[in-house]
Amino acid sequence: MPEAPRERPEHAVVLHELDGHIRARPRQVFDAIAQRFHPGENAQSAFTADPAAWLVIVQGGWWYRAEYRVIPDDTGSRVEHALVNVAESGQRLGRLAGRRVIENTPAEFARLLASLRAELE
Repeated sequence: MPEAPRERPEHAVVLHELDGHIRARPRQVFDAIAQRFHPGENAQSAFTADPAAWLVIVQGGWWYRAEYRVIPDDTGSRVEHALVNVAESGQRLGRLAGRRVIENTPAEFARLLASLRAELE
């Protein structure tokens, strides 16, 4: 499994930025997110889980990149999610190819937060 680049490519376009709060310690939240999105050792998608930066990145195909950042606060953790089009050319084609993913991202993120809350709070 290749490692996803930690830095977002310059040409990338952010399609969604979402966030939510969980009343759980940041390490628990980070570990749960990393476990959920780890694609497995033989996966074709790239993956990085950087506990020092509280950052999980999944990058697959020619356009898709998902970033999850856990930010500690006084009452638990804030989770930020960015869906990014990293297509080197044809940004419009990336939007077209990924339109279902793009449309479903807010609902999928809400389900992720609900699942994390049920598990960790």
